[in-house]
Amino acid sequence: MALLLTVWLTGCADGAADQRLQDYQQRLASSLELSPPEPATPDNIGAFPERQARRFPLEEIRQSLLDVYALRGCHISNLVARRNNQLGRVAAPSQRWLYELKLWRRLSDCWNTDVPDALDADDRQRLARLTQLKTERLPRASWNALFDSSEWADSFSRASSPLPPDALDAVNEQLPALAYLREATLHQFDPDWTPDSATLEGHLNTLRQRPLTAELLRALLLAEQRLTEASALLETTLARAEDCHAPETAPPLPDMASLNRWLTRLEDQSARWLSAMRDLLDAHPLEPPSAIADYRHRWLSLDNPDAPWSAMVTARERHQALRQRLIKRCR
Repeated sequence: MALLLTVWLTGCADGAADQRLQDYQQRLASSLELSPPEPATPDNIGAFPERQARRFPLEEIRQSLLDVYALRGCHISNLVARRNNQLGRVAAPSQRWLYELKLWRRLSDCWNTDVPDALDADDRQRLARLTQLKTERLPRASWNALFDSSEWADSFSRASSPLPPDALDAVNEQLPALAYLREATLHQFDPDWTPDSATLEGHLNTLRQRPLTAELLRALLLAEQRLTEASALLETTLARAEDCHAPETAPPLPDMASLNRWLTRLEDQSARWLSAMRDLLDAHPLEPPSAIADYRHRWLSLDNPDAPWSAMVTARERHQALRQRLIKRCR
């Protein structure tokens, strides 16, 4: 029953955005004495890259119990034991990153104490090598904490609907999650920044509440599609000069004030979300996997003219320009 209710509510939300746009199309067609367009189904967003294509592989670093015991002065034995127990092996990606972060900090701090001087040459070399390996692994672990998490992947779910016009405040609710994840990424090597598991999981849980990225992208695709269809009505009238009415008898074009308020907010909120996502991804010091780079350029870019945000803005500007041309020529 809960599943059916969720699907029904999603379908209703989908109609709320489309109904506004189709209502405007019908009023515009009536004003121009044309048949309203047959609404086409907008394309879905692209599939988010598969798990193996979006994450960095992290090979296991195996050390014997004797080797770990030899480094007991670094206080890493309990950490390693928790990571290797049954719960540690199935820990969420975010928790694995916190483990890598704690282990790196203990190793790094240990290297700057008197402990290395008390080790024999082999153990001292082992500590140096392990510290270096963990330093190199940490950015990969933080990337995987995000891109290997279900909360993040579900934000791009294709099984979603356009964000309803009355749900744009969801951007305000989820933006702090992106801000914290960016802060955690930027400060993971900062000894003065203290990670907090509960805060991290709380922000990830906020992302779980709805597939916001997908909903925004689909709302942009829907708006672009309907505005393009409405623009075709204006082009048809402009192409037939004889259809222009005398100024005193020409019916006014339908008002767009309410629709424009929603489109402006959709444009602004989408830009805020995509900008925050760009800042989060740019905070990672690694070159992203090619599948993520391609997806980002195609769907998340604010600069790519073919990406949903720019395409919707262009379609809206074009429609407004066609309205002005028609008013100037025929009215």
